[in-house]
Amino acid sequence: MTLILALDFGGTKLAAALVNIGSREWLRHESCLSPDDGNATTDLEIMYSLIDSLLQSQKPDAIGVSFGGPVDATTGTVRLSHHVAGWENIPLQDLLQDKFTVPVSVDNDANVAALGEYRFGAGIGNNSLFYITISTGVGGGWIINGQPWRGMGGMAGEIGHMVIDPAGPVCLCGKRGCVERLASGPYMAQNLRETLQNQPHRGEILRRLVGNNLNLITGKVVSAAASQGDELAQDILFKGAWALGVGIGNVANLINPHLFILGGSVIKSGDNWWDVVRKAARKTALPEIDLTIVPAALGDDAPLWGAVALAELAW
Repeated sequence: MTLILALDFGGTKLAAALVNIGSREWLRHESCLSPDDGNATTDLEIMYSLIDSLLQSQKPDAIGVSFGGPVDATTGTVRLSHHVAGWENIPLQDLLQDKFTVPVSVDNDANVAALGEYRFGAGIGNNSLFYITISTGVGGGWIINGQPWRGMGGMAGEIGHMVIDPAGPVCLCGKRGCVERLASGPYMAQNLRETLQNQPHRGEILRRLVGNNLNLITGKVVSAAASQGDELAQDILFKGAWALGVGIGNVANLINPHLFILGGSVIKSGDNWWDVVRKAARKTALPEIDLTIVPAALGDDAPLWGAVALAELAW
């Protein structure tokens, strides 16, 4: 049997899995959270430890890698990570090939997850789709006419840095009012903390959930408070959903892929979040545009299954 090693370097989590080619069940699966003060070196050390635990003296036939940041897929070089220090221009493909002496393919996590959903998930049977992950950040990946489409230099699909509100808050990329700045989990949590500090009489449910320790507010807490009726949490959550929907509607107008697949932790925010996304997308898209927005089928493992598909292409 051909053995595939799938790796996922996420913004907050590292994961690795082993599978026989053609199988839909993991042989073994390992994951852990990245340390708060981690960097590229610590990420690699942790990943090598996960790999050793998985392989148990076996050798993979091919390796596929999903990375949470811009990647030059032709060389497998990581350009940078917006969330973990030290990843500037790291030749990740070469490092893994030198260590394991097997074919290695590396790509951006959204591109990889798009490939995974196309091959194994919600995209089966659709020749063109756009996958969007909404989690630590917001990224997108294209499948067009059955093939990944990365654009010049591999930067296609960056819906997270589409500007929705030019007068909005400053994003990590330096622009104002990006989709990511409004819709990603950490930024929604940051917006809530800042609002609560300035408006101490609001957010009663939120404050109760975190014991009045605003530092404990996360994207998950925002979703939980919104589901329990906290109006401030709902305002921020649904503004993020609106921004995402506007981005989707604009993408639909531009390239018209028909199917949009949404993945990442923020999509677990409930039916009202989905309603806002779909309504904003429908309102933004031209009436003649037919679009469908569905949840990812592979869940948190979409980047890993995409890494399997990537490794199969390399093999």
